[in-house]
Amino acid sequence: MSSLPKTVRIVEVGPRDGLQNESAILPTPKKAEFIKLLGTAGLQDIEVASFVHPNRVPQLADADELVRQLECVPNVRYSALVPNVKGLERAIQSGIRRIAVFTAASETFNKKNINMGIQESIDVFKPVVDRALKEGLSVRGYVSTCFVCPYEGPVTKEKVADVAGVLFQLGVDEVSIGDTIGAATPRDVETTCGYLLQQFAGHKLGMHFHDTYGMAIANVYQALQMGFTIFDSSAGGLGGCPYAPGASGNLATEDLVYLLDRLGIKSGVSLDLVRRASYFMARELGRDLPSRVLKTA
Repeated sequence: MSSLPKTVRIVEVGPRDGLQNESAILPTPKKAEFIKLLGTAGLQDIEVASFVHPNRVPQLADADELVRQLECVPNVRYSALVPNVKGLERAIQSGIRRIAVFTAASETFNKKNINMGIQESIDVFKPVVDRALKEGLSVRGYVSTCFVCPYEGPVTKEKVADVAGVLFQLGVDEVSIGDTIGAATPRDVETTCGYLLQQFAGHKLGMHFHDTYGMAIANVYQALQMGFTIFDSSAGGLGGCPYAPGASGNLATEDLVYLLDRLGIKSGVSLDLVRRASYFMARELGRDLPSRVLKTA
């Protein structure tokens, strides 16, 4: 236990990665209220929207208006996913100050997800990163299917490292390592992420686990033992990936905070207030959310 980190930073992805997979399209003011509740809970990094083409992800078509409705809260950083230069222009006009770009470690998945190969996607968002940095925005990178691809099977650690390395070379300050279909186990985390630690500083790598096989919390604990301190999660366990067959929701923020609290690791996040945010969203969606902690209250 003495080897575990003393503090962890949580990146809340529910308003973007969570809601993009919902069939219902929520009114913009309800999304803004959800985000306000998340900030009140102590979450300081919140991914709020995606500036993709409205026809591609209609659930997030209101990104411009949503960002304008968000309150400026001290110590809370909002971010948004940006796929291309046009999306970046919308993001800049909205006033967002942090963006994220995305690719995958699996060629087939990337083509299914965004209709581009890995290198092609990098060529598309290189000018996005360049301009964002010139505009004073910070940039995060996502790498999907870092452990198992639904089409290609196991993904090699070398491939993950290659893609992450390219992102760092472009100028992103952090790379999120994604278990997109939730198929990884602690041994996979030990193997792949141990290799990544040989190439990159651990404080620049985030872990993004899905809970399809109930392994998300176990994988978090493995990553904590390895010294990782950045974890993506989604309030209530919202989400999944519409382009990854069989993928269920993200790691629930409540479940992550419960683990951290019980381990004595500080996150700055109130479990009770995250619950409140998730209950709000459950009511708006008209269904129960998959978080295990929510089910115990």
